[in-house]
Amino acid sequence: MDYVSTRGAWRDAPQPFSAILLEGLAPDGGLALPRAYPRIGAGELAEMRGLAYPDLACAILARYADDIEPSDLRTLVAGTYTAKRFGSDAITPLTTLEPGLHLLHVSNGPTLSFKDIALQLLGALFEYTLGREFRALNIVGATSGDTGSSAEVAMLGKARAAVFMLSPWGRMSAFQQAQMYSIHAPNIHNLAIDGTFDDCQDIVKAINADADFKSLYAIGAVNSINWARIAAQAVYYFKGYFAATRSNAEVVDFVVPSGNFGNVFAGHVARAMGLPIRRLIVATNENDVLDEFFRTGVYRPRGAAETHATSSPSMDIAKASNFERFIADVCGRDDGAVRALWQSLASEGRFDLAATPYWANVREAAMVSGSSTHADRIATIRDVHARYGVTVDPHTADGLAVGLRHCEAGVPLVAIETALPAKFAATIREALGQTPARPAAYDGLEARPQKVTRLPPDAGKVRDYIARHAIAS
Repeated sequence: MDYVSTRGAWRDAPQPFSAILLEGLAPDGGLALPRAYPRIGAGELAEMRGLAYPDLACAILARYADDIEPSDLRTLVAGTYTAKRFGSDAITPLTTLEPGLHLLHVSNGPTLSFKDIALQLLGALFEYTLGREFRALNIVGATSGDTGSSAEVAMLGKARAAVFMLSPWGRMSAFQQAQMYSIHAPNIHNLAIDGTFDDCQDIVKAINADADFKSLYAIGAVNSINWARIAAQAVYYFKGYFAATRSNAEVVDFVVPSGNFGNVFAGHVARAMGLPIRRLIVATNENDVLDEFFRTGVYRPRGAAETHATSSPSMDIAKASNFERFIADVCGRDDGAVRALWQSLASEGRFDLAATPYWANVREAAMVSGSSTHADRIATIRDVHARYGVTVDPHTADGLAVGLRHCEAGVPLVAIETALPAKFAATIREALGQTPARPAAYDGLEARPQKVTRLPPDAGKVRDYIARHAIAS
């Protein structure tokens, strides 16, 4: 499998999986994409239906990581997707709320977020690849709430990797914050930035764009700009589809709470591979940049002053990194067109795809969208609890609220559960008047000593911190 950049780097020298695994952003600031998505035929899809999760993951990931020995990949995957780590052999079990309405549980990992599905595997892949190449890596990432703790737990004890995780100060739930800041390990560095998630993400991109610094300090990425995360997340769309249907002649809709666009883009990849997904429903909160695009064709990221702090904080994102991958696809992999659109974004703060021939390709990609408010979240949490005896977190509530507006009779709707309610106790108490249960390992979490360094939204200050604490490659 050959990988190229959305903006043209590597066009004449495509990269193997192991290279882009450790690379983060491409040298031109673009994101890695496979030259083409592997197609899965009807016969292969039929064979996949009965596979256990680790076997299904191997069948899909082997198509993207073909420079890893198959036996080694099987060992890494089997060691990652275990009942001990994810609560059951199903890994991502499906609950049927009522006929035609399903909840796909992808949040049963060690940090109670869907991010664990990819990041637990990414930790194993990093350790394997770095050991094989006798290298070290300094991972720089940004989080709006869940990626941070998931990445840090995945990298705990990894001798060849250090993590520098940027998070927006005061914009996460108390649980999310304590999950990260209570980690006291020499290779984990929490940097709280006085700004929004997008400020954090901009700093990460600026550091990746500094070729000399990136090379000197061996900078890598765990955010969903890392292609391996997208590939790993595509697996649970296959698993969810098989669980919600009886035959591969059926189609389904998936509704996905969306912030940085990585989760729903993984669904787009699964669909491009041949999974019978009819539509992907993009659910946003009050930060509705993506909803505006899919309704109008205008992509207009917001600044910090216009980015709302909401009760579904992991979606408080106004610049969706993975959106560039989607635009590359709808532009037919025309990297010149992608560069021009992102130049327009830099100079004008927006672009309008509806005014181009590419808009028809957006429609063919079968994505629709909607937004949800705090009142919608509270009402949905109450309604789902009353009807089905199930408590959902506020992000999943955003997804259900939007998905139910778009659902159609005869087409199963699968809602992606993105986190467990224990991470957002204040919102659950407001909705239900009770505190959600949490795993015993998290008892007293918020009272634990916290270790964090607070910095201004300044890439130079973050570079200085990394330079002082990076591990030698």
